Amino acid sequence: MQPEAQSDAAAGSEHVGEAEVIEALKDVIDPELGINVVDLGLIYGVKVENGEAVVDMTLTSAACPLTDVLEEQTFAALDPITEAHRINWVWMPPWGMEMITEDGREQLRAIGFNL
Repeated sequence: MQPEAQSDAAAGSEHVGEAEVIEALKDVIDPELGINVVDLGLIYGVKVENGEAVVDMTLTSAACPLTDVLEEQTFAALDPITEAHRINWVWMPPWGMEMITEDGREQLRAIGFNL
């Protein structure tokens, strides 16, 4: 796991707020479901202090084999807008279907899930 990433492109990003980080995280797509991690309810929180974004994130399962893919996508989404960033993996409360946003539910229904 990559604990922290920095980018020259993020210079001057000390004014990036939590809303911008969350918007960038909508580009992180769960490879199994094809839905972004925000709408799946995998983002439990975001804090930005002194240019560093800390993302509290979970997975649909602690044994998810695609953790590295989601981590790489997260760093790629945040590299351009933050000076530094890291993921704080959170397991409590466990993720459940009730955490999916209404937009996420609509996207899942569109691909055939019955929610």
